[in-house]
Amino acid sequence: MKVCVAGLGHIGLPTALYVANRGLKVFGYDISEKAVAKAKSSGINALRNWADVPPADFYMICVSTFLKNNEPDLTPVFDVCEKIAEKAESALISIESTVIPGTCRKINENIFKGCAALVHVPHRYWIRDPIKRGVKQLRIIGGVNDVSLKRGVRFYRDQLNIPLHVASSIEVAEMSKIVENAYRYLQIAFAEDLKMTCDELQINFEEARKACNTKWNVEILEARKGIGGHCLPKDMEFFISISPYNTILKSAVSVDNTYKKWLANKEKRHLIGNP
Repeated sequence: MKVCVAGLGHIGLPTALYVANRGLKVFGYDISEKAVAKAKSSGINALRNWADVPPADFYMICVSTFLKNNEPDLTPVFDVCEKIAEKAESALISIESTVIPGTCRKINENIFKGCAALVHVPHRYWIRDPIKRGVKQLRIIGGVNDVSLKRGVRFYRDQLNIPLHVASSIEVAEMSKIVENAYRYLQIAFAEDLKMTCDELQINFEEARKACNTKWNVEILEARKGIGGHCLPKDMEFFISISPYNTILKSAVSVDNTYKKWLANKEKRHLIGNP
């Protein structure tokens, strides 16, 4: 069994290593010389030239997606699918990259001409806890059709030993990833808003938070230095971009921006000795 992992960054490299440890023959592909070198040093047969990548039985797409002018930029996923279409034939193709609903069917129709065995299994990898929250954790899977779904389940659950929640459609799987991160963003923004309010009323935020969290169905998060990183801000904007019904999400972005300015002003006042 040959597996090609396309994209060898924070998600792709651990994925390639996990698959290799399951006894499958893995080829890695990335356009980044640095990513390829790191993968090679980790024991993965990694390549930069797509022409050198042999045809595989399974393709796992782990390339990054981005924002461009506050709109989803899924170009890397489309580009690698164009390459895979040259070699795929009867292979199973899995998109693990974060996309918006409708992307996988568009790729299947426009690039694979409706003939691909295509599934979406969005990653949930958390770099701070690669053991419990790594490649092997409960994942969601959806397929463009029943045949694709069955093949995807056999590959992930039976060969890779990854537990799965099977979605009724690939759109549910696509939606799930951006919703998970948007919801997390919303939770953090609430904590930030609460912290600013407590400060205004001269109430200890941490004490108030812990007091609220004694209720069985309440779990207010910590408020730290604002929402950063790649995934949460990007996926929040992905969610906002797909529908006009997202007023609360736009408000959360506004809260986080206000909170960051509030923190900066607070730090500035502290440095000059003002209360």
